[in-house]
Amino acid sequence: MIARSLLDKGNNKRLKAAIAKAKRGDDVTLAFIGGSITHGAGAEPLHTACYAYLTYAAFKERFGKDGGDHIHFIKAGLGGTPSELGMIRYDRDVRRDGAVQPDIVIVEFAVNDADDETNGVCYESLVLKALAADNGPAVVLLFSVFENDWNLQDRLSLVGKHYGLPMVSIKDAVTEQFYQSREEGHVISKKQFFSDIYHPTNAGHRIMADCLSWLFYETDRHAPNEEDIVMNKPPVYGNEFAHIQLLDRSNYLEIARFSEGGFNASDSELQYAEMDDHPTGTPQFPYNWMHTPASGSESFIMTIHSKSLLLIYKNSGSDDFGNAEIWVDGKLARVAESHTVEWTRCHALILYRESESSEHTVEIRMAAGHEDKRFTILGFGFI
Repeated sequence: MIARSLLDKGNNKRLKAAIAKAKRGDDVTLAFIGGSITHGAGAEPLHTACYAYLTYAAFKERFGKDGGDHIHFIKAGLGGTPSELGMIRYDRDVRRDGAVQPDIVIVEFAVNDADDETNGVCYESLVLKALAADNGPAVVLLFSVFENDWNLQDRLSLVGKHYGLPMVSIKDAVTEQFYQSREEGHVISKKQFFSDIYHPTNAGHRIMADCLSWLFYETDRHAPNEEDIVMNKPPVYGNEFAHIQLLDRSNYLEIARFSEGGFNASDSELQYAEMDDHPTGTPQFPYNWMHTPASGSESFIMTIHSKSLLLIYKNSGSDDFGNAEIWVDGKLARVAESHTVEWTRCHALILYRESESSEHTVEIRMAAGHEDKRFTILGFGFI
């Protein structure tokens, strides 16, 4: 069952190099970015029973030297979010604004990217952003699966094949055997693997970690590829967001001209995620702008020189939150609805995508009938 998960060994040059570093006792960092499964949903305790931590622990045990203190762990899973947001937060949450250079990056968005407006461009851009780091990290594509046997593996695996990346499919490992007898190869039932219709149990997380560990084992025992992967070729879906950056209240004065208007408050009731191996949650996008009923009706106005811009805003289950209109250069571009889902999460919307960079004025104002509601601008992604 575990062996079936190895969808493609890919070009192993980078992964072999990371394993060799670990064996020598050099510092090696494993990083994981994805949705709620990478966050650890379904695992108890979440921070040490999730597949990401178990994979890190197994890698450290197999390849680490003298206790493995030189093997480091980064986990950047965020529930309910696709690669459209992952590509914006990659530099902050994985690279820690340049302080970390991960050697191995596991990308897990196969059950989240139905929310990717670009149907693959954001995912490919995220993969290329990770691959392009100066230290040449190995990027592994991980395809998790829902209880109804669904994922986006068919779409996303084309990116892995195009660039010769290792790919691990949990769907390939477990789905077929769910319907088999023990004599035919049944190992685990859906009730044992899933804690709900989306997330694995502890046993499911363990199987996911074992599948990634199998990739590492197989990579270690095979000869390395002589040539590195080739990135500078036409993309499968698109690469226009590979250099996207995050703009929020911590850095906006260096990037654009602003008038906060009635969006001058800060929201502290945010989506939380247990990052790395921390047992407590970290608030996501704390450097934000919030409109409140008491803050007035003036619009938020930003003038920025860019060719692409995405809005990151807060979804909420509270009736206190309403909708906002986003106007670009005097034209209504999007309406951001706070109740896209009825729980607190971060949501991204593309405001514009152009081939050349130019100056744009973005105005955000509360929609008609929502003037007395709250709305939180969490930040922007820009190129």
